[in-house]
Amino acid sequence: MSDLTSQRALVTGATSGFGRAIAESLAARGAHVIVVGRDAQRAAATVDALVAAGGTAQSLTADLGDREAALDLAEAAGPVDILVNNAGIMSYGSTAETAGDFDHDVALNVRAPYLLVGALAPGMAARGRGSIINISSGVAARAGEGSALYGATKAAIEMLTKNWAYEFGPSGVRVNAIAAGPSDTEGSRSTAGDALPGILGAFAQTLPLRRNVTPQDVAEAAAWLAGTESAAVTGAILRVDSGFAIG
Repeated sequence: MSDLTSQRALVTGATSGFGRAIAESLAARGAHVIVVGRDAQRAAATVDALVAAGGTAQSLTADLGDREAALDLAEAAGPVDILVNNAGIMSYGSTAETAGDFDHDVALNVRAPYLLVGALAPGMAARGRGSIINISSGVAARAGEGSALYGATKAAIEMLTKNWAYEFGPSGVRVNAIAAGPSDTEGSRSTAGDALPGILGAFAQTLPLRRNVTPQDVAEAAAWLAGTESAAVTGAILRVDSGFAIG
């Protein structure tokens, strides 16, 4: 397990789901975690939990769907060694049904990571090291009913991951993505509602591993990508999906 002491990690969408689990995992390994969320109280509560567990953390609030807010966040965060682009939104439905969500979803899922990388990666490059981890989804590689918009934004993130790895690799900055599979998180609950447990239970039986993904699964993968064990890994799309993409 890598020692991330003295490293500063910025995690967006860190107050619940994958983001919170990632924040906990990085803090447990010694990183100072900058918890980013839209709600100041939830962000502060997350910081309190990390500190109570022996970590160090601070909170910043931002609505990353807003261009200026994303740029202000990068400035407020200062130099970071680990950037986790986790904040996002899942809009499911037909193309006609989700057409009104297009601008907002692209702004949050694609533009915000693009702006944060543009603002923070040059500093990593100047220092000769850094790890950028983008949270993607299995729907970037596997088409399905109602997932056109969400899948398109995650496919874009995966292509950006490869291009950023190419761009910043010569300066010692690694860029990877985690394509997560079906999971019971606050975001998926907001989409499926009370039907989610039943949907996930049935869907798990169609996956090669016969299980859904947990936030801890994704968090362990993120910690590995942040640490020295993955020193030769960049431009990778790590599929933490119980085999979803090959189904």
